[in-house]
Amino acid sequence: MHAEERTPDLWVALARQIGVVTAAPFIVRGRQAVGGGCINQAWRIGDGERNYFVKLNSGAGKTMFEAEAAGLAELAATATVRVPEPVAHGVIGERAYLVLEYLPLVGCDAMAMELLGRQLALLHARAQPYFGWHRDNTVGSTPQRNGRFENWPEFWRERRLGDQLDLAAHHGHGGNLQRQGERLRGRLDALFAGYSPVPALLHGDLWSGNVGCAHNGQPAIFDPAVYYGDREADLAMTELFGGFPACFYGAYREALPWQAGYPLRRTLYNLYHVLNHLNVFGGGYRAQAEDMIARLLAELG
Repeated sequence: MHAEERTPDLWVALARQIGVVTAAPFIVRGRQAVGGGCINQAWRIGDGERNYFVKLNSGAGKTMFEAEAAGLAELAATATVRVPEPVAHGVIGERAYLVLEYLPLVGCDAMAMELLGRQLALLHARAQPYFGWHRDNTVGSTPQRNGRFENWPEFWRERRLGDQLDLAAHHGHGGNLQRQGERLRGRLDALFAGYSPVPALLHGDLWSGNVGCAHNGQPAIFDPAVYYGDREADLAMTELFGGFPACFYGAYREALPWQAGYPLRRTLYNLYHVLNHLNVFGGGYRAQAEDMIARLLAELG
């Protein structure tokens, strides 16, 4: 039995907060645990008319939920691609919570994925003022520093590749990974010769597990790790774990064509996520990360 099932006061207080922010009284008349995540506990709650999706974590998760809500709100404000809109977040007792619009989602068919490709291109086509973001957040459970940068390679060197290498060293992953990783950091600018990306609002963790489709055929994305960056970083992530269908990429490219050199930069951008998986899960991700670094250095000569 979940602790939350033994703590009715949590649900009473949460319902009261939902009623305040929505200006409509809400009573939890039903709740159901939702699986699929390994970071938070997730629930669907309802009063018979309205349903909400609730994430729960320890009180330390408060800033993580604040950042996720801010990212979802910024994505929603673009009116390009559907996201669950944030409703409320805070702390009740020792539990941090995030209440989101409940979207009943299923898998996406080809038409929905084609639409997602067009919508993501619309999102990425909106230029942003700098690289980074106005606050730090998380990618999965890993802290993700952002800040404000005018130079994209510098941002990637310091706040993405550098941070993950430092965390890997902290976890005991030294040796060749660190030596070659530092070599790559030192030569990073060469990977962007002739290519100057425009800052775009990114989902930041766009793999197939963070995509679903409503019953009306409308695609939706969720669990973001948003920041302003090269749009190719989002595209690269879509290809890391099996990839999206060809219709998605065709629709995206029709709106925003691929740029020369993308396959090489894709390896660099996905290295960030592979290093993050190494830091979270360990195991074979180290060999994969070292291989990716070796391929990038080989291209640099």
